[in-house]
Amino acid sequence: MNLSLLLVYMLSVLMLVATPGPVVALIINTSMNAGPRQALLTAVGTNAASLLLALVAVLMLTTGLSLDPRLISWVSLLGCCFIGWLALQGLREAAAAPGSEPEAASPRRRGQGLATGFLVGIGNPKDIIFFVSFFPQFIQVGRSLQHSALLLTLVWALIDFAVLGAYILVARQGFSLKYKRLVTGLSSLVLLGVALVGLVYSVLELLRPAA
Repeated sequence: MNLSLLLVYMLSVLMLVATPGPVVALIINTSMNAGPRQALLTAVGTNAASLLLALVAVLMLTTGLSLDPRLISWVSLLGCCFIGWLALQGLREAAAAPGSEPEAASPRRRGQGLATGFLVGIGNPKDIIFFVSFFPQFIQVGRSLQHSALLLTLVWALIDFAVLGAYILVARQGFSLKYKRLVTGLSSLVLLGVALVGLVYSVLELLRPAA
């Protein structure tokens, strides 16, 4: 096993997951407005999306699977639209009158954490770029391709859950809850910014003439 390569991969995953983006913003928003249990379900959904992207990356390496770049752009475009919709929902909740119950905490939406997390994760431009372009660079970490893929995926899952779990706990602290509307608004603005940048990038890629 190439330990130095594994350490570089672990550091890369840690920086990628911990850096504020749509997943982190969603987790913080959900933890503050719907509670840690719902946030944990959302984290499971985002992790499932990451595992699917990892599987696609492995298939590209083992079977010669070639994805049309336009398909990737369409997936990113749809994901950014969904992220943007979530951002607008969060901004509306942040602007609501104090004392009113956030829509995200209503019983009708408590069962949607897994699906919401999965959709945000599968359409997250940062994760798509990582698994399609960056993930294969570390596939030589183990003694075989299968062993390397399993190890890299397991490391991703563990770091992802650990970091998102830390964000969930921090979001439930007294300081965070005191400024709940402010944190909700800021995290929603992060979501909106990611959605807009991703939309512009995806549209430009789709408009680019085929080589």
